[in-house]
Amino acid sequence: MTDHTERALVAERAAHAGAEVAAAGFRSGIAVETKGNKTDYVTQADRDAQARVIESLREEFPEDAVVGEEEDALKEVPESGPVWVVDPIDGTNNFVADIQIWATSVAAVVDGEPVAAANVLPALDDVYVSSEAGATLNGAPISVSEREDPETFVVAPTIWWDFDRRDEYADACRAIVERFGDMRRFGCAQATLSMVAAGQLEGTLTNVEVNPWDSVAGVHLVRQAGGTVTDVHGDRWVPGSDGLVASNGTAHDELLAAAQEIGANE
Repeated sequence: MTDHTERALVAERAAHAGAEVAAAGFRSGIAVETKGNKTDYVTQADRDAQARVIESLREEFPEDAVVGEEEDALKEVPESGPVWVVDPIDGTNNFVADIQIWATSVAAVVDGEPVAAANVLPALDDVYVSSEAGATLNGAPISVSEREDPETFVVAPTIWWDFDRRDEYADACRAIVERFGDMRRFGCAQATLSMVAAGQLEGTLTNVEVNPWDSVAGVHLVRQAGGTVTDVHGDRWVPGSDGLVASNGTAHDELLAAAQEIGANE
């Protein structure tokens, strides 16, 4: 077994462990707090699930660093060495609203490059995993959509725009509905990227810099499923990039053009 294969197994196991903790708090009337703004929610389930994920990871890789959304975990992906990127509940707004689209996400990164990932959506009984061998949904191989005509595409804006950037949110929606067949927004970046990997969406885009815990696992899933992920300039996406554009690859330039329209008239 290669190191990367082992990390894929550990990522999936840790994501399941965290998802089990999070699921116990779902639709339970759990207390909700806010962090940076009125809709930046956090619950004790977020904290407990992250602690359980980290506990599971350290059973196999006790010395590895952890990047995570909650508490005192690192907030940036180091350029060298092994690291785990964790989001205990991606889609907390959905979680607290009793909406089933949320994920426990774990990615393994080595020297700045993701090598394995798992997104577990327990309320939907869906498990997305990516490894050296490719990407799977509930154990079955997946690949990105084969659609080529942008007018048949379903595209999602990925990351929420804050209240002082709502004009950009409007730009993104306008660019999508004018170029593509339809639009969705799920409120969970990891679920959205997973859907691109599985061919359920043709693409997703944002001009906002995306936190690693909201993106790294899903980016690896899309790439391992045959898709394309860049920044808004068309360069290969890495943590800290300017925006994120993911697609099935057949008309990525159209996704880029839509992303580049955001804020263009300011």
